Amino acid sequence: MTDWHSWDMKGKKDAKMARLILQNRQKKHPVDRVALRRTLVRLVACLPLREKAMWKSVTVLLVDDRESGRIHGATFGDPAPTDVITLRYRDLDTEAIDGELIVNVECAHREGERRAGWGFERELALYFAHGLDHLCGNDDDTPASRRHMRQRELRWLRHA
Repeated sequence: MTDWHSWDMKGKKDAKMARLILQNRQKKHPVDRVALRRTLVRLVACLPLREKAMWKSVTVLLVDDRESGRIHGATFGDPAPTDVITLRYRDLDTEAIDGELIVNVECAHREGERRAGWGFERELALYFAHGLDHLCGNDDDTPASRRHMRQRELRWLRHA
């Protein structure tokens, strides 16, 4: 059974995208849906308006290591689980974007516990920010771009 929530972003201050959908497909770690929703809405509010205006919807799938590895393997040919996978689907007629963030809750729990003073919820929020940053078209394929992305994501987290 999938636990999911969907909410309309129209009418929210500074929100231009139409829909944000959250689906919890993992059962290993309980998540606070209200807190996650609040974090996602606040992170979206930090994003550049020009990017949000192009988004029709963003779906956030919360998965475990097994599902992350399955999707990572099917999409990128690497069956290893990863923290977050970002997928963009562009409507060729309207140029609107549907985005998908596949967020590994099991990884966030493991990594969040390793970082002193950080924790699971903060690590999960970082994965949300990182996925949204990729959805904005940014990449982390060089040390410099990776550093710029992390700085931007940490700034968003401070404001979220």
